[in-house]
Parts: sequence; C-alpha cells; structure tokens
Amino acid sequence: MQNIPVVKLGLIAVSRDCFPIELSKKRRAAIVSAYGDEIYECPVTVENEKDMLEAVKDVEGAGCNALVVFLGNFGPETPETLIAKNFDGPCMFVAAAEGDGDLINGRGDAYCGMLNCSYNLGMRHLKGYIPEYPVGTASDIAAMIKDFVPVARAVIGVKNLKIITFGPRPQDFFACNAPIKGLYEIGVEIEENSELDLLVSYKEHAGDPRIKEVCDDMASEMGEGKYFPDMLERMAQFELTLLDWAEAHKGARQFVAFADKCWPAFPQQFGFEPCYVNSRLASRGIPVSCEVDIYGALSEYIGACISLDAVTILDINNSVPAQMWESQIKGKFDYTLTDTFMGFHCGNTPSCKMCADRAVKYQLIQHRLLEPAGSEPDFTRGTLEGDIAPGEITFYRLQCDSEGVLRSYIAEGEVLPVATTSFGGIGVFAIKEMGRFYRHVLIAGRFPHHGAVAFGHHGKALFEVFKFLGVQNIGYNQPKSLPYPKENPWG
Repeated sequence: MQNIPVVKLGLIAVSRDCFPIELSKKRRAAIVSAYGDEIYECPVTVENEKDMLEAVKDVEGAGCNALVVFLGNFGPETPETLIAKNFDGPCMFVAAAEGDGDLINGRGDAYCGMLNCSYNLGMRHLKGYIPEYPVGTASDIAAMIKDFVPVARAVIGVKNLKIITFGPRPQDFFACNAPIKGLYEIGVEIEENSELDLLVSYKEHAGDPRIKEVCDDMASEMGEGKYFPDMLERMAQFELTLLDWAEAHKGARQFVAFADKCWPAFPQQFGFEPCYVNSRLASRGIPVSCEVDIYGALSEYIGACISLDAVTILDINNSVPAQMWESQIKGKFDYTLTDTFMGFHCGNTPSCKMCADRAVKYQLIQHRLLEPAGSEPDFTRGTLEGDIAPGEITFYRLQCDSEGVLRSYIAEGEVLPVATTSFGGIGVFAIKEMGRFYRHVLIAGRFPHHGAVAFGHHGKALFEVFKFLGVQNIGYNQPKSLPYPKENPWG
C-alpha cells in the first residue's frame, strides 16, 4: 500500500519521585521484551518537566511519530501529560499492574496514577489514547500497543492528509454535500478545483511515454477478455494525470485522497467512465471517491490506514428481494430479511475485492441517460463490474452534518456468497439488526447514501480513531436489547 503512514513507536516510562524509579525502568524493559524490536525504548525516565523535554527530544531524534507513555509507578501528573503537548503525534497512556514484586517497596500504584493522568489530560485539553482497560502486565500492554498501532497510523494519516477535489457535487446529489469546516477541525487540508482544470491536465498527458507501461499493467490485472483494448490508453492517461496532480499539489502534506465529479459531463468530455481507474488507485491506498464525496474520501482513507488494505465506497443501495432471501439466505445464514441489503456502485471497487467474473464494462444508467437509445456503449464504458467477493466487512462513515458537527457510524457484517444477478460493482451485505440501524442511525442521523467499506472487521480501531478525533456521535448497530433513544418501544 502506498500513501499510508509508517508508524515508528517510542516508549517513554514515567516515575513519580517518591516511588522507586527502578520500578518504571524494569517494567519498561519488560514491555520491550514482550513487544519486540518494533518499538524504540527511550532511555530517559521522566520524573520532572526537564526530563520530559529531554525524553521528547530523544524520541523525535529517533524518528518516532507515535508514543506509548508508560506509568511504571504512580507517575508525575504534570510532566507525563505535557509529553502529549510537546510531542507531535498520537500518544497512548498505559499503566503497570502489580505482581512483579512485593507490595511494600515493589508496589507502584499506577492503577491510581492513571486516574490522575486522565484528569490532567482533560484539564489541559490534551488528547491521549487510553485503552478500554489500560492497566496490565508487560504482555498485556504489548497487546494493547498492537491495538494502538492502526489507530496511530490513521491519526497520523489524517493529520497529514490533503483531499483534492474536482468539480461541484452533481445536481440532485446534494446528499454528498457537507461543510468543509469539519475537515479543518481534525487537521485535514483541502484543495478544490474545477473539472476544467482536470481536463486541461489530462490533455497535457497525451502521448506520455509512461502510458504503455500502465496499459500493460491494466491488461495484466484484468486478464484477456475482461477489458476494452481500445480504451486502455485513455484510462492509463487519466491514471497518470491523477497521480501527477497528487504529487504536484500535495504541498506540505504527505498523503492525498481525491473526490471527483464523475458524471454527467465527465464521460462525454474524457471519453470513458473513470471508475476502473479510481479502483486501481484505491487498491494502492489513494482513495478516489465518486460524486465529489469529500467525507467519503476521508472515510475511505481512514479505513485504508487502519486495515492496510484496499477499501471502497458504495451506495447503501437496494433491498434484497424476498424471494432471493427465501431461496439463497434463509436457513443457510443467521440473518433476517431486513438484516440484508445490497451495496452497489458503478464500478470503483478494486478488482482484488471482487469475484473472478469481474470485468470492465459500461455504466448502464449513464448509457440510458447520455447515449442514443439502442446504440452500443461508447464513452459510458470504463466501469469495473461484478459481484463483490464474500467475506467480512465493516461499513462505516465519518460525516459533517449541516450544522458543521462531525458524526459517524460503524457496523460490522459480511458480504454473503449469494449471486446478485444485477449490474455494477455489487454485493449482498448482511449486518445484524440492519433494519433498526438503517432507521435509527442512518435515517435519523441524516447520513448520505454513500458508505465506506473496509474488508475485514475493523470496528474496534475505527471507533477509537473517531473518538480520538473528537467525534461525539458514533452510531452502531445496537442489539435488540439496547433500544435506540428514539426507537418506539412498542414497535
């Protein structure tokens, strides 16, 4: 995966000066032994503010971009929390459990110290990642650190991300429109451009000597008979246009994502649909969301950072026909009819996440709208279509509402091995209590129809990322035993 941060972890132990400093040093070494070589052990044990500055300088000099602050004993409240203020990266706070010595000279009271640590972080308006139960042995804390790594990776990515857009939202797709205020609040930069800017740059790439290599790669990826040979040069030219634009325009940022207007003018002016190219960039960690869905691109990027895998964006599209549920799902899978739905988009899902029958085809809806009735598809070709491969998924989204407030949802589920018998990039999705989630989170929360999809169950890490970013409202598919606030108790 390209365009994704590499996390370099540092471990700083802290010690309150009325407790034995050797407790923190010994317990810090035990964590390094349990975790392995992928963490840098800071030699400075922090007891005061000068130690804190020295420790931060040391880990920065070692190239660390994420920290574990370890309370080996009670810990000094001011210096330990000021680490988070002075270090430019996400900080995790954990504490030592007792059990590695006597309970007189060997007792550290870090269980108590963590309370004061949290209190002081709040008093100073500082962010710190604190696990669900942040007290443990060396092996416990090593496991917590492993959970922290994808969270840190996503936070670092967001703080260094620029979203590049082309064009306004399509008419009647204002559901994808949202205030950009929320982007600035979490540190994301944005560059908005005209579709004409993109078209000019595309034309300048005509005859680019790299086009043949990209064409060969596209043909190899899809396989004979699964693409239109006459379109490869156009699509390769567009892929190079986006990649070069990203490199030339990311400025002070390290990472990029795109949100592009893909209809109705795009296929007519460029001569193809951009979906397949978008899918290829997404497979490399560079999301290109459809219909200028800025928060969709942001959501995709967060999922790519967490999963280190390809992601996609889909419409929460249509219900599963009752007869399909009766014949293909009922009795075979533990889902009700309203637990299921179809996720669809024109063809932007990476080929590695689709069944073997996937192929570059044409956009049926745009063909109806833009090309003569009964004609062979021409410029509406370029979608990557087929059923999405079965397996675990997480459906989620980070969104800014009309009041400028960030809100989100997360739901884990799966793509079922059920043939859709439909068009586009599409799959039969199943999420427990989807019907209630659909009504009381998606509809009641006024979320748009686009949802990001990560392949695998990543709800835990996504929840922690959204929480770290300051998102107060994080919806999820609650079980029947836990009604939603406005759910009618009488059904």
